[in-house]
Amino acid sequence: MLFKISTIAFALVASVSAHMAMIEPCTRFTPNGKNCPALPAGQSFDYNMKNPLGYNQVLCKYTTPYATPVATWTAGQSITTSFEAGGAAHGGGHVQFSLSYDGGKTFVVIHEVLKHAFFNGPSNGNAATVLSYTFTLPANVPASNSAIFAWTWVNAIGNREFYMNCADVAIKSSSTSFTGKQMTIANHQGYPEIPEFNGNYDTGIEHYINAPKITVTGYGSVPGGGNNGNNTLAPVPHVPQTPTVSVPPVVKPTPIEEEKPVSNVVPVPSYVPSPVPPVPSPVVSVPPVPQPTSPPTNSGCTHGTQTCNADGAGFKVCVWGVWSNTISCAATTKCKALAPGTVNCGWP
Repeated sequence: MLFKISTIAFALVASVSAHMAMIEPCTRFTPNGKNCPALPAGQSFDYNMKNPLGYNQVLCKYTTPYATPVATWTAGQSITTSFEAGGAAHGGGHVQFSLSYDGGKTFVVIHEVLKHAFFNGPSNGNAATVLSYTFTLPANVPASNSAIFAWTWVNAIGNREFYMNCADVAIKSSSTSFTGKQMTIANHQGYPEIPEFNGNYDTGIEHYINAPKITVTGYGSVPGGGNNGNNTLAPVPHVPQTPTVSVPPVVKPTPIEEEKPVSNVVPVPSYVPSPVPPVPSPVVSVPPVPQPTSPPTNSGCTHGTQTCNADGAGFKVCVWGVWSNTISCAATTKCKALAPGTVNCGWP
């Protein structure tokens, strides 16, 4: 089972002080971020940004981007990320910072802090001593005006959880592609579990060291662009990107109709035929949820809708008009409604 408590005392402290959340750059849809734009229509602030990703929750928690980027960076520049004070750092753990150029389906790592994140060395403490990281954005990341910058964390002490916040950013660059490690996902449905460290900070490190290499592409091609780094590409008009539900494979790629946003329920990485020449961008896949060819006879709900059980011990998900079996919340957590059709298992 993914959720277990190392000590009762530590768990009580963690439940009071919450966890960790990135506030710079501004993430979707933090109430405490720096230089945040207006919320997209129909969205509301998430006052539980410090909570971990739900076991079967969509990556980034939210698939709707801000209408404008929250930050504009130039490839090769120094960038700073910062975190909200007063959270529970769970003795550190493994942190990665990554970029996605396909709406959150694939993430490539640009920086990582392994073993002792939020501390300067081994610690059994819960109060972070490091609340910001400054590093260099690789000089050859591609340009895009709709890239997603992600922070992910696997904690060293406490329940086995996976934390993730995402920010919408623009990047100027003359590069056309970037190759790096694929972002590591753990303690999440369909991915490996990294156990509690118990003082061994090499725990789970193999999932990071042995991560496969992937290549991402963006809008990095400019006429006459050389390799001297002097030519940069101005951001193109922002086009919000959202993941799509998997479709059955076809022999010949055909253009895709307008993408429809997926409710933040189950992360369903997908392979979608592209109308442009394909580029290597592998996606870690989980079994797709096929769309029925005809409406189920017992249709009674909207696909992607979530609802808590009456006792709060779990919830159900609507899959193409049929409610799933009950999905239990972790021990000591309760199901709560965040918005109509959206729930979260959190501390009472």
